[in-house]
Amino acid sequence: MGIELTLISRSYCHLCHDMAVALEPLAEEFGATVTVVDVDKDPALEARYDEWVPVLLHGDMELCHYHLDVAKTREYLAGIR
Repeated sequence: MGIELTLISRSYCHLCHDMAVALEPLAEEFGATVTVVDVDKDPALEARYDEWVPVLLHGDMELCHYHLDVAKTREYLAGIR
């Protein structure tokens, strides 16, 4: 079973778009699947993450928000491989 990441995002957020683009090579490197979830379509997610988007999650573990922390995310993904 591969690594499944979730990117909490919103359609008009430039930081969200930037994180999604920056995440692509890292996801490919680790064979991870990234599911993008629109925070504005889920009231519970909006209540939790509204001002924090984009947020990168592995399960309930928050890996980073606002900007992709490549070093931290790479280290985390290498540790769960």
